[in-house]
Amino acid sequence: MWKGHSVLAVVPARGGSKGIPGKNLRKVGGRSLIGWAGWLIAQIPWIDQALLSTDDTALAEEGRRYGLAVPFLRPAEFATDTALGIDVWRHAWLAAEAHWRRRFDLAVYLQPTTPLRRLEHIEKTVEALAAGDFEAATTIAPVPGHFVPEKILRLDEEGRVRPYLDKSLSNRQQAPRYYYRTGACYAAWRDTIVEKRRIIEKRCAGVIIDEPCANIDDPVDLEFAEFLYQKYYR
Repeated sequence: MWKGHSVLAVVPARGGSKGIPGKNLRKVGGRSLIGWAGWLIAQIPWIDQALLSTDDTALAEEGRRYGLAVPFLRPAEFATDTALGIDVWRHAWLAAEAHWRRRFDLAVYLQPTTPLRRLEHIEKTVEALAAGDFEAATTIAPVPGHFVPEKILRLDEEGRVRPYLDKSLSNRQQAPRYYYRTGACYAAWRDTIVEKRRIIEKRCAGVIIDEPCANIDDPVDLEFAEFLYQKYYR
């Protein structure tokens, strides 16, 4: 329970990754991506139930090894490349309530592809959700200066470089501050996910993470995550 609210943790992990085959079983620091999520959740006393939403039996077995319940296999319609995260989360929420025969007031959504999240990232996200008039909360990080819209270029039909925006900047320090979602943690009230089917569209709190954060999509991201683990987590 979090200050009187029942809490569900959902770890989504489908089996059909194309960029990195078997991605969610790949290891960082000797622990699988699913294992990192389960290992961290086991340290959080205020999470009432934690489950792995997967369509893959090998991933289900790995989740159970790390204390994650797998009361169902994810239906095929929610396990495609084009399935929306909000639908995966909503399905898992309702299935969890049916399985445990109880209602969960809020849930955290912890993607295995951000394995090196810390306990305080999850706590700060839930604190932000509960602290104000928010429907949801998510971790964010500053966009590196060279990748802000004012510095981005495009190529026209003749191969000439053009600024992406009409107003470009030569000095990145002059650009506004932008953020991107890290994927480390999402948190939301039941009504936001189950009834309204949205996360960041309306009143979503941003929890800034300034430290390096690996979000794994490509093989090089695994190498970066291992570098961060060796440097900061050992």
